[in-house]
Amino acid sequence: MFIKVILTIVFLAIMIGVGLYSRKQASSVEGFVLGGRSVGPWLSAFAFGTSYFSAVVFVGYAGQFGWKYGLSSAWIGIGNAIIGSLLAWLILGKRTKLMTQHIESRTMPDFFGTRFSDQKLRVVASVIAFVFLIPYTAGVYSGISRLFEMGFNIPYEYCVVIMSALTAVYVILGGYKATAMNDFIQGIIMLFGIVAVIAAVLSAQGGLTEAVGKLAQLPADGATEPGSGMFATWLGPDPWGLLGVIILTSLGTMGLPQMVGKFYSITDESAIKRGTIISTIFAFIVAGGCYFLGGFGRLYDPVIGANGKIAFDSIVPAMLVTLPDVLIALVVLLVLSASMSTLASLVLTSSSTMTLDLIYRDKKSLPGEVEEGSIDDIVSEKIESRKVVVMRVLIVFFIIISLMIALNPPTFIAQLMGISWGALAGAFLAPFMLGLYWRKATTASVWACFIWGVGITVLNMLLGNPISPINCGAIAMLGGFPVVLLVSLFTPQLPKNDVDRMFQCYKN
Repeated sequence: MFIKVILTIVFLAIMIGVGLYSRKQASSVEGFVLGGRSVGPWLSAFAFGTSYFSAVVFVGYAGQFGWKYGLSSAWIGIGNAIIGSLLAWLILGKRTKLMTQHIESRTMPDFFGTRFSDQKLRVVASVIAFVFLIPYTAGVYSGISRLFEMGFNIPYEYCVVIMSALTAVYVILGGYKATAMNDFIQGIIMLFGIVAVIAAVLSAQGGLTEAVGKLAQLPADGATEPGSGMFATWLGPDPWGLLGVIILTSLGTMGLPQMVGKFYSITDESAIKRGTIISTIFAFIVAGGCYFLGGFGRLYDPVIGANGKIAFDSIVPAMLVTLPDVLIALVVLLVLSASMSTLASLVLTSSSTMTLDLIYRDKKSLPGEVEEGSIDDIVSEKIESRKVVVMRVLIVFFIIISLMIALNPPTFIAQLMGISWGALAGAFLAPFMLGLYWRKATTASVWACFIWGVGITVLNMLLGNPISPINCGAIAMLGGFPVVLLVSLFTPQLPKNDVDRMFQCYKN
């Protein structure tokens, strides 16, 4: 316990120290939200990766899908690396950086409002982002607190409150730059931690070959005789269900405001190329390692919840509880690192979206247009400072709401994330990606996709989830593309001159 406590205190002290160090750079809106658009490739890549993978993955997804699909769940991690990281950077990185800087967009809702010449889109997108980031944040709190409960024997409720308070401190102090610097430190811990934990778990089972052999002897669900081997095969017992999880967790990154925002702040195009490589390698190790580890969950006795069903969120903690104290301390730091980085990204995205796109909506002009009636510099500076204060207040508000949900979570972590990712990426992915590439995407098509993504997710939830939240989220994301394409063919196009001015940034 002494080792665990000391390591955790040192870790948290460093996080707070980075927040204090970055405080001066967070005095303006551009500095607080985007780090002055001058964040290098290593910090950006690690910020992307650590925001992507949190306790939701390590505790919730690795436990639930490792139990359901066995070793084939490792494909989820591979999909996260190839689609969620490599393709996300290749498809979105350069174009997002260039266009958002060209049209002076600071948030994803701001992009929709300016790119499609409708500030109502900006308002609605900010509300969607704020509402559906809350269940994701609650899921992260829940996952990290279960690990703390296992490692320190501290009641779950206390863990949730402590983690939320600590996250709030360093984000409020240092903004995005503090978040990115802490993400880098936390990413290093995650890389070493996942490798060490996998090695220890496999060693406890007699090595890789012995562990896979034991897994192959387990009976399939509903069967009584051992030896089905389904949990040790390449595609597992349910390939189509596995594909739905891969789509949700991989493609979803391209439509989430907190993920896409990393491309806004990176320094230049050469940094994007290096960041692509770094981010992909990071995802292969962390995501691949998490799901590979979860695939051995059936070798341990499951934890049965109060409802008589398997508590999926307790599977990974049950696998780790027998490890030596030093490794448990490393696991706690691993999950703490993953979760605090994701929480920081979520609360910063939510507060900046609400402040810039709902409370203070600046009148936007298209590139090349002259703004009339420019405001005095001193007054402008006061308004910028006021915006930063409002964002800091909203960070606290957002954390309190998420905390209330986390103290009494309505469902498993994986379902919370499925609802959040399905609605957000279902609404935002297609219009954002096509808005960067396709000149003929229309304003009406964006409205249609917002209705589609949020509508199908909420309707499925109200009907008692006849389609699993995971598969429903995948359907929402993929379905958004035909919605935008078809509606754009039958609705009025934006003025050609306006679109040409926005796409001029790629020629330059």
